[in-house]
Amino acid sequence: MPDPAPGPTDVVVKPAAVGICGTDLHIMDGEFAPAFPIVPGHEFAGEIVEVGAAVTDYRVGDQVAVDPSLYCGYCYQCKRARGNQCENWGAIGVTRSGAAASFVAAPMANLYALPPGLEARDAALIEPLSCAIRGFDVLPRRMADTFLIYGSGTMGLMMLELAKRAGAATVSVVDLNASRLETARQLGCTAAVTNAGELDAPRGFDVVVDCTGVPAAIRDGLSRVARGGTFLQFGVAAYDARVEIEPYEIYRREITITGSMAVLHSFDRAGDMLAAGVLDPEVFISHRRPLDDYAAALADFRAGVGRKTVIEP
Repeated sequence: MPDPAPGPTDVVVKPAAVGICGTDLHIMDGEFAPAFPIVPGHEFAGEIVEVGAAVTDYRVGDQVAVDPSLYCGYCYQCKRARGNQCENWGAIGVTRSGAAASFVAAPMANLYALPPGLEARDAALIEPLSCAIRGFDVLPRRMADTFLIYGSGTMGLMMLELAKRAGAATVSVVDLNASRLETARQLGCTAAVTNAGELDAPRGFDVVVDCTGVPAAIRDGLSRVARGGTFLQFGVAAYDARVEIEPYEIYRREITITGSMAVLHSFDRAGDMLAAGVLDPEVFISHRRPLDDYAAALADFRAGVGRKTVIEP
């Protein structure tokens, strides 16, 4: 493919690191991209190597992370400050060429300048962290809530770290992957189990977060929400996934069911939090691989190997 050229308000970035996540699996399964071929890579940071004629505030050589979200700005949802629900929504690496390449183009408006001390090879974590922050934006905030998180992959672990800082009394984690549960323990969760039935919580949990997208986990999680509690669907499920619910129980226990999708006014906050040391990149990033290993890295991710894998083009 030809190298990208910047539009007037675009820059070209040389990626230093590109994260792989569950969305990439959905893209490869044909559920996101409008048509193949598509260059993946929506979690990324790197160095600006070219700027458009109308670009201000950024120069060649600047280290940046990039919010991949592309909103039209004029649809019904955008005018109501709900860009992640944009009726013409797109994203770098999802609907247009992404960062799993030597170079990638990005709008100036989507850039976050990396502060001193935050390396570009670690800053690919900003995008998933911004998604986790968006998830917390839709949750009710109360001190001493009890949390139950399904999944201890990258997103589940980020939710764990944010819950601890949001004043949670306890944060329990469920996963079938024993090695991932060990990382949750390392990060200081209250309990890490392979079956939520092992937990001593007769009243349930104030906040239950699904980070798996797996119907069985979602169904189990809904049954463990406390009276007046909230269930957050955060994991990306397959388009054809279905979960049976009990409307009477939602009514009787006054359960709130909500969801959060991608990024909304949370990218810069995520960058600031990462720079402040909220996450340890050495804990979250388990594998760093060259671009030629992308296919193998994607297969390993699908098999549940490691935590966050980043490609370093």
